[in-house]
Amino acid sequence: MLTQRLIFFAALLLFPATIMLSQGDIKVADIVFVNGKIWTVDASKPEAEAVAVLCGRILHVGTNDEIRRHVGPGTNVIDLQGKRMLPGFIDNHTHFMTGGFQLLGVDLRDAKTPQEFAERIKRQAERFPVKWLTGGDWDHENWEGAPLPTKDLIDAVAPSTPVFVNRFDGHMALANSFALKLAGVTKDTPDPPGGAIVHDPKTGEPTGILKDEAMGYVYRIIPQSTEAENLLAAKTALEEAKRNGITSIQDVSSPDDFALYQELLKRGELTARFHCRLPISELDQLSRTGVKAHFGNEMLTIGSLKAFADGSLGSSTALFFEPYTQDPSTCGLASDIVIDGRLEKWALAADRAGLQLSIHAIGDSANSLLLDLFEKIVKGNPPWDRRFRIEHAQHIHPTDYQRFAKLGVIASAQPYHAIDDGRWAEKRIGHERCKNTYPFKSFLDNGVKLCFGSDWTVAPISALQGIYAAVTRRTLDGKNPDGWFPEQKISVKQAIECYTINNVYAVFEEGIKGSITEGKLADFVLLSDDILTIDPVKIWDAKVDMTVLGGKIVYERSK
Repeated sequence: MLTQRLIFFAALLLFPATIMLSQGDIKVADIVFVNGKIWTVDASKPEAEAVAVLCGRILHVGTNDEIRRHVGPGTNVIDLQGKRMLPGFIDNHTHFMTGGFQLLGVDLRDAKTPQEFAERIKRQAERFPVKWLTGGDWDHENWEGAPLPTKDLIDAVAPSTPVFVNRFDGHMALANSFALKLAGVTKDTPDPPGGAIVHDPKTGEPTGILKDEAMGYVYRIIPQSTEAENLLAAKTALEEAKRNGITSIQDVSSPDDFALYQELLKRGELTARFHCRLPISELDQLSRTGVKAHFGNEMLTIGSLKAFADGSLGSSTALFFEPYTQDPSTCGLASDIVIDGRLEKWALAADRAGLQLSIHAIGDSANSLLLDLFEKIVKGNPPWDRRFRIEHAQHIHPTDYQRFAKLGVIASAQPYHAIDDGRWAEKRIGHERCKNTYPFKSFLDNGVKLCFGSDWTVAPISALQGIYAAVTRRTLDGKNPDGWFPEQKISVKQAIECYTINNVYAVFEEGIKGSITEGKLADFVLLSDDILTIDPVKIWDAKVDMTVLGGKIVYERSK
């Protein structure tokens, strides 16, 4: 099935050439943007007033007078009115289809009490009484005392609707009794490798909380969504991306997601460029096709594989060298594929096949484990431009920064997590370890390639909020006005680079996008405020006024 999809995808690469119109020796642009403050992220020409676009690519970058020479009778002239334009934002890590379904489903992210949590589930169950109720993105740290929810909280409000709602980090979820019964989860069900079923200490019965691999007991019985539902979710997610100035997505995709994006591309409805990371379990199918890293066209590429080394900090399943401060009985959980050796086997084979590795690691031990694995791959496999990625790279042992740099490992981070987790991270692992948590400046100071994204739906798909987080490190609870571990702050320009030119390097696309450079794709974002000059604290309130993809305006904010 995957092979058939790739054959179809290859046919999409054969686009006809477009004839460029000219007046004399000067090419006439399709669209020009003038009177702007353009920061190009191109060191050879960092600032400009205007840019001309022809056939979806940047024709010229320069002054207003220079660009007006490319205006002909049919040219669309857009006056930027002195506003700040940047290259289109790129998100290095999304769960895009999950995001679309989340926008269509129950939202528990800002539920402030267990009672509000239950009430929202009740309302949703009453609206859709015969469907599974999923989504959620709850955060129990919003509640005083931060107790984990239990099935008892929701059984009464949804007695005949199976409920399975995930914590926002995706590493644990709450099932009601109905869902547990359908899944066959009882007090005697064993913990799977890399997962845990939380039990009531008095009765031994499952509380409804399932962590990491244990969530599979329920996920595998949830009915598949229909084609129409998938299309609606994808289009809803694309609208959210446009609204936030996101022109390229690096997505944690399934083969079915990849097929759906192809369908949207064929229909002309794909309004963001996609780089899809498939599960490492798809290795054999993908390698048999001969696909290598960065196979595809300007709209849709594959060639990267995603795997997990551990869980998350919020679920106390991120793997650390030392026990958790809050729960000294555990150091976290290695993933099942680490435990049984499949990760090493698959990673070596994927690298030999020319496929990029993008592996999730949160805890310091998990990150170090991956660096050991990458070092083994470099020593044992033939050399090539690998561009290893560690997804999240949240907690780093101080001795490992130079190993990141030496091995050329990309730290694929999501800065919003710093201001979110910073509210409670020290309760989990203590103050000392948090000095090397979300260590953005330490990465850059050690010559590590750092790129940024959201991890949507774990965090909002907002590059502006991510930039704010990286630059201010002001936690969401308002308790760190000068920044949580402020020595790890970076500059606004550095943060923008992490959302643009550094992100394209992470997927082998630095030659075609990521900066406003002549010849590159014409992907831009126009902002309501000049984030390079305003107080960084005010970046939180900045808006996207316009999103441009391939020279076409795909979003304009209503005034």
